Amino acid sequence: MSDREAPRVFITYSHDTLAHKEQVRAFATFLRVEVGLDVHLDQWYDSRRLDWSAWAIDHLTNADFILVIASPEYKRRADGAAPPDEGRGAQFESAIIRDNLTKNLRGETARVLPVVLPGRSVDEIPVFLHAHSTTRYEIEEFTVAGVTPLLAAITGHGQYPLPERGEFIGSPHHAVGPQRRAVLLASLPWLGRSADLRHGSAKIDDRHYGDSVVLRPSLFASDAKGFVEFDLGRRYRRLSSVVGVLDDATEAKQVGYFRVFVDGSPEPEVGAALGRPGLVDVDVTGVLRVRLEMYRADVVRSSLMAGVLAAGGRSANLPELAWGNPTLTPVS
Repeated sequence: MSDREAPRVFITYSHDTLAHKEQVRAFATFLRVEVGLDVHLDQWYDSRRLDWSAWAIDHLTNADFILVIASPEYKRRADGAAPPDEGRGAQFESAIIRDNLTKNLRGETARVLPVVLPGRSVDEIPVFLHAHSTTRYEIEEFTVAGVTPLLAAITGHGQYPLPERGEFIGSPHHAVGPQRRAVLLASLPWLGRSADLRHGSAKIDDRHYGDSVVLRPSLFASDAKGFVEFDLGRRYRRLSSVVGVLDDATEAKQVGYFRVFVDGSPEPEVGAALGRPGLVDVDVTGVLRVRLEMYRADVVRSSLMAGVLAAGGRSANLPELAWGNPTLTPVS
């Protein structure tokens, strides 16, 4: 994922203790390095003289999301219980967040995300963020699986998206029989594909999918993104598929990204991790041609570099991903 595509994230917290500062920095580093979010933290900006108030205003104004890190001192300062000369940064930033919530409660509730790091408590979230009546994000470990609910809030792709409602069976127009039978996309002719893709079975989140599109290079990645294209002939109305990292993946920490192109136009990208599959559900009514793409952002594409890494016992970060039984619903 490029910096242009990655959401901009600002982390606000208080300097309770040295250990707390280090934990916040480790969390921010994980989100920026391993997840690819455009994260900003004050500890990374101390190499030159700054107007910290102006710096904070810029990030609080322009960030796509603000992560409020719960701690006793942040709560005390954000809730107005600290003297004015204590923790001025946290008091200043939380005052702006409170004001923004007052101006646009619905929008800022979705943008300001209270985070509880390991060892901290929900009761340390500031009162104005309504810790017990709104969603909070309790992080048990700094892994992709551990931050999946938080990533769902940032990306807008939940683990279990609301499925499309089918036609009510009590309707006099409801059709039954062969004309409504689902079609497995992978069984259709492949118009074009990348070198590393194959049609076969896949096991994702302990479920078997026999007609899958699998990306699993053996030595090095021939293409930056694995893709396959199909001719739908405007005969279908929906395309749905489970997507994910293969259960027997040798690298458990990898994250896969999946996207559908309908007649050349991209649909929103869906991310998935081991044990955390995604769901793709796309309207393909009137669509002639569809393209499925999947990739791992940190893959090494050079065969030479892959060989060098292998010789040194290091990974080329090869993707181990699949579209599990991509299925088409015919037009009624």
